[in-house]
Amino acid sequence: MNQQPHPAADNVRPLHSHADETDAIDTTAMPHDLEAEQAVLGAMLLPGPNRTQTAVIAEVTSRIGAEDYYRPAHATIHTALVAMHEHGHAVDPILLTHHLSKTGDLNRVGGAAYLHRLVQAVPTAANADYYAEIVAEKADERRIIETSTRATSRVRSGMGDSAGIAADAAAELSTLRTAERWPAPVPLGTTAPLPSFPVDALPAWVGEHVAAVAEFTQTPPDMAATMALAALSTAAGGRVHIQIRPGWVEQSNLYLVCAMPPASRKSDVFAAMTAPIYEVEKQLQDETRAARVEAETAKEAAEAEAEALMAKARKADGGDPAALVAEASAARMLAEDIVVPPKPRLTVSGDVTPEPLTHQLAVHRCLAVLSPEGDLFDIIAGRYSARPNLGVFLKAHKGERLETDRITREQPSTDRPALTIGVTPQPSVLQDLGEAHGARDRGLLARFLYALPPSNLGYRKTRTAPVPEQVSSTYAARLDALLRTLLTLPESVTVAMDAHADQAVEALQAEVEVQMRPDHRLEHLQDWAGKLVGTTARVACLLHLAERLTDGWGDPVAASTVQRATEITRYYTEHALAVFDLIGSDPATEDARTILDWLGRPKTDGTYRRAIKRRDAVAASRRFRTVAQVDPALQLLEAHGYLKAEEPARTGRVGHPSSVTYRVHPGLQKPTDGDHAR
Repeated sequence: MNQQPHPAADNVRPLHSHADETDAIDTTAMPHDLEAEQAVLGAMLLPGPNRTQTAVIAEVTSRIGAEDYYRPAHATIHTALVAMHEHGHAVDPILLTHHLSKTGDLNRVGGAAYLHRLVQAVPTAANADYYAEIVAEKADERRIIETSTRATSRVRSGMGDSAGIAADAAAELSTLRTAERWPAPVPLGTTAPLPSFPVDALPAWVGEHVAAVAEFTQTPPDMAATMALAALSTAAGGRVHIQIRPGWVEQSNLYLVCAMPPASRKSDVFAAMTAPIYEVEKQLQDETRAARVEAETAKEAAEAEAEALMAKARKADGGDPAALVAEASAARMLAEDIVVPPKPRLTVSGDVTPEPLTHQLAVHRCLAVLSPEGDLFDIIAGRYSARPNLGVFLKAHKGERLETDRITREQPSTDRPALTIGVTPQPSVLQDLGEAHGARDRGLLARFLYALPPSNLGYRKTRTAPVPEQVSSTYAARLDALLRTLLTLPESVTVAMDAHADQAVEALQAEVEVQMRPDHRLEHLQDWAGKLVGTTARVACLLHLAERLTDGWGDPVAASTVQRATEITRYYTEHALAVFDLIGSDPATEDARTILDWLGRPKTDGTYRRAIKRRDAVAASRRFRTVAQVDPALQLLEAHGYLKAEEPARTGRVGHPSSVTYRVHPGLQKPTDGDHAR
């Protein structure tokens, strides 16, 4: 017998219904859009052929969470779908049905048929983020109503004073996302907070000194750590090579720069980290002084004797001129055979010009330019010449043969020169370097590891403990021992990597290679990133030598050492991205600013551009003549969060296909009365 429903239950509907559930819902209730919710879920379940499922899910979840759905069943589906994806499981209606069946939620969300309906409900997965935006907007509208209702209820019931109620309501409303769907873009020329140097990756005796110096001077550890690597490079650069695998050998010298503003105590940090180098250099000069003076005296005497014989031959007073000339020639040859040892040098001044530096490398082969200032960069940037000689800096990093015929007859060339650079200039000096003729095009900028730490000015302690004597003496003694051990090597030696270290390098190669592809973070730094793996091997060599000096430093380099070196070069990678942005050496920066200015101006009808294509950007400025010219600027704007590229089918060519559409960050739009469309 069928019972009639109780009148009080007229407004109660079943939790599930096999009828059209969208029709069963009261559309006069709280704001919602069930079609948008269904389209969002359908897009995540079965993305289109031109969008990966990972991309769609990431885009949706960056805008909404399960709590933003109006229908509880949709929240359950969203949670399950995202959980499956995060655990690496494939997701489609059948697999999701199986998952929800196991959790006991399948019937509560409408059954398998409803999941298939979700897929049918999505017009195109390409618009998933737009559907999600609608869902988010409706969720915010509901929260506004709920906040207003709570405030009204509290006022009417006398629960709290009006100021407190208003403040609570304002706090709740401030969390709404209706004003902004995207994270704020990163301004051109700046970056997100940069990582601090991984001091723990350094050998213990180096890391302890770095930390102590940074604390005492109240400076970022980045500066002391960078100069510590420069000190290790001074000792080993050119004297020890690292073989990653047969046929691939790198030198161990580095080019390092840590840019800091004035009043950052650069000189104090520089002195603390490099003092042992200058002390060893002075001791070597003192130890060889007597031998040099003796050789100089002997050479001068022999030259004087040869000159006297030549004078006598010129007069030829009754003697045999031919015999006198032969005797004078023999004396001159004897004088030339006397070799005066060069004054030992480990370093040259920071304001050295290319020609004297070339000569000094021809004499000493392994040298370091260490300076707390940026004089070297001023010279490279053209202090004395509009077209500076970059050849010595390029070749001495790689160890390529250096020709010096115009400098000295005694040293016409040198094989495998090795130059170390460790400087701490002001950031503005880097900008000047970026504008130097050929600095980017010829690969000089790509040879440096950059650090751009934030300044501690205004936040420094007024009283700090000095560097512990044991820490500073250990650092000095170990660096002294490293220098003297490697200086006495009769010729350069090569240290190999073990098989596991080689595999670690191979993994890094694969990672970096992907990052240099179009649309990836290192695409516009291919010149710098192309040297990153080799630089990591150099750093690993220095770490190995510093740790194994008294315990088999000739043994193969281990994988753990490569991993710590990779941690260090990852740090420098983040800072390189910031530095190249700062110096504006990439022409795309100015192009990007031009496009950004155009996007901030309204169209003739008063509305703003919500999406653009490459050809639109070309037409916006006379700077561009082809769509290829505008690509780097668009990719830079995308990397900074001003644009988001839709992903149409790839054409097989490098870069975005010509039909790509870039969505414009809402923050660039200043809506007018005639601009209401979302």
